[in-house]
Amino acid sequence: MATMSLRHALVTGANRGIGLGFARQLLVDGWHVVATCRQPGRATDLNMLAGEHPGRLHVLPLDVAEPKSHAELVRELPLVLDGRDDDRPGRIDLLVNNAGVLHSGERFGSLSAANFEDSLRINAIGPLLFTQSLAPSLSEGARILNLSSRLGSITLTTRFGTPSYDISKAALNMATVLLARALEERGIVVVAISPGWVRTDMGGSDGEVAVDDAVAGMLQVASRLQPVDNGRFLDWQGKLVPW
Repeated sequence: MATMSLRHALVTGANRGIGLGFARQLLVDGWHVVATCRQPGRATDLNMLAGEHPGRLHVLPLDVAEPKSHAELVRELPLVLDGRDDDRPGRIDLLVNNAGVLHSGERFGSLSAANFEDSLRINAIGPLLFTQSLAPSLSEGARILNLSSRLGSITLTTRFGTPSYDISKAALNMATVLLARALEERGIVVVAISPGWVRTDMGGSDGEVAVDDAVAGMLQVASRLQPVDNGRFLDWQGKLVPW
């Protein structure tokens, strides 16, 4: 992604897995990164990374399911971004809505409303409302990656698997299209992107894609996004995923 002229990125759920991978790769590529998670004090790997990149990685608290937390982060952003030696201080050029939850072990006949409510709050409503809160801090022409999943594709559904996760990711896809329409006048491109089946705590050890490969692929996709891509559902290699 070094070919892009963008400088500031914000990654949610950056304490582990794909989110941590995004923070690492963006730093390697020369970005300033704001990395968020619910409990920064317990984010050992992320804090170690911040120590390795003083002044370029800022770790801030964020609970994507809580609008009050959104407002607190937006208030704090100028303290870590303003005053930099560049021509666009205080603006986010790349937003990665990565934070998510997957409730395992769901079975038809014993589904709970609580799992669906939690999944929708964190995986769909949270990214939508957080992006709304962050919108004044986004640069003109920014790029937004909403981390979705092929499990959110209605067309590709062939089994009964993880319903609260699948439905919430389908809802995130709709949120992506709505955000694309809301922000398109500013040249901002919003896409839903599937990282593939990645080897993480959530994806499990049998995943088909390594974190570094998935992140590198998604950043390449981000670097190539054009206005025509606004609102699309893509995979980590840039291919269209059916709704």
